[in-house]
Amino acid sequence: MSRADTPPPPREFQPHDHAHCINDAMSAAERLCADAGARLTPVRRRTLEILLEGHRPMGAYDVLARLDAEGFGSKPPVAYRALGFLMDHGLAHRIERLNAFVACPHPDNGGHAPAFLICRNCETVAEVPGALATLPEGFRVERTTVEVEGLCATCAEAAA
Repeated sequence: MSRADTPPPPREFQPHDHAHCINDAMSAAERLCADAGARLTPVRRRTLEILLEGHRPMGAYDVLARLDAEGFGSKPPVAYRALGFLMDHGLAHRIERLNAFVACPHPDNGGHAPAFLICRNCETVAEVPGALATLPEGFRVERTTVEVEGLCATCAEAAA
C-alpha cells in the first residue's frame, strides 16, 4: 500500500468535536434500545455517558466510582450489570488487554467485528472496522477481539 493509499488516522486520534461524538452515540443508543424494546435506564444511560466522555478505556471500578459519586450505588453489580447491558446491545466493547471498557462509536453499525488500536502512551483507543476480512459461508460472528497496541501518530511524532 502506497503512502497515498494509507487511510487517515481514526477520528479518535485527531482533534475533533467530541460533543458531536457523544450526541451521535447517545442518539443511536436511544434508537437502538427503542427498536429492541430494551430500557436505557438512568444507570445504563449514565454509564454510557461516562464511557463516552473520552476515547479512553475505563475499568469497571472506575465506572462504579463515578456512579457511586452520583448516587447510583456503590456495589459492583451496579456497574457490571450496566456494562453488560451496553455490551449486549452493541453500545460498548470490552478491551481484553486492558480489562476495561470503551463506548462503541458506531453502535448503529450492528454486528460489526471491529479491531481496536490502543495507544500505549496517551491511552486513547480507536475502533476500526474490518477485523475479519472474509468468513466462510454460513459462519456467524458472535464475538471477536482484535487489539493492536502501539503509538498513535501524535505520540509517535512527539517521541521522535
